[in-house]
Amino acid sequence: MNLFLYLLTVLIWGTTWIAIKLQLGVVPAPVSIAYRFWIAAAVLLACLFLARKAVLPPRAAWRYLLAQGVALFCCNFLCFYYASAHVPSGLVAVVFSTAPIWNALNGRLFLGRPVRPAVVGGALLGLGGIALLFLPQMAGHWRDSGMLAGLGLAVLGTLCFSAGNLLSSRMQALGLAPLLTNTWAMFIGASILTVLALALGMPFTFETDVRYVGSLLYLAIPGSVIAFTAYLLLVGRLGADRAAYCTVLFPIVALTVSALFEDYRWGAPAFAGLALVVSGNLLAFMPARLPSAHSGTVPECSGQR
Repeated sequence: MNLFLYLLTVLIWGTTWIAIKLQLGVVPAPVSIAYRFWIAAAVLLACLFLARKAVLPPRAAWRYLLAQGVALFCCNFLCFYYASAHVPSGLVAVVFSTAPIWNALNGRLFLGRPVRPAVVGGALLGLGGIALLFLPQMAGHWRDSGMLAGLGLAVLGTLCFSAGNLLSSRMQALGLAPLLTNTWAMFIGASILTVLALALGMPFTFETDVRYVGSLLYLAIPGSVIAFTAYLLLVGRLGADRAAYCTVLFPIVALTVSALFEDYRWGAPAFAGLALVVSGNLLAFMPARLPSAHSGTVPECSGQR
């Protein structure tokens, strides 16, 4: 079951980056994201009714839901949509692939979980890989504020995603299923984005062409309803750090799509950079070595959290 959830998440999220790129245009980004999560939340709510599940979370969960709605279904996507306006979608996915490292570091900071030296080494490899992947794109653009802002927004979006992971892990520890928490966190995120767009005077326009409608429906249903539920189920089953390991394969899928539909070109630095990013993630989340039989210690069971 874990393998199925893992592959499903990789295949869907590996292709949502180009769909985000297709959303950019006439409709302001906050409005497009609000449309996406209004649709996704409505579908999830219908699923709860059809499955005859409880539709209202307990009172104690609302503070976590509000925080998750802000971090995961609002700020996270605002950062990535605006980053995609300046940076090829595949490279945005590469930055996002550092999520396992941020999850481990945030787990240490907020939950007191230990950080293994391998995670630090993996982080350094991953950052070096991202630098190599961006070098060809940055050639002649080191003073391009748009490109630099896009990179910064992608990093910030990944940090928001990591915060949402930890919040989901916390709620699942309280016995709340992702189907329920996603529903209300998406409603909260969509509501905040709607109010923000109205306050800023953004027009609630809608493009009726196949490009916009098709990408919106893909992002709302496979990209949000299916992939987020599958991913957050993994968070509950494996923990936030190990679940985010599936982002290791995102850059391979996303950069391949970017090469087909955008102007991204593979070269020696790109291949080397991708290898470093993947190696860094693999190093960071390889199982810890078992202690020797004479050490007198008992290994921690990875399934116990």
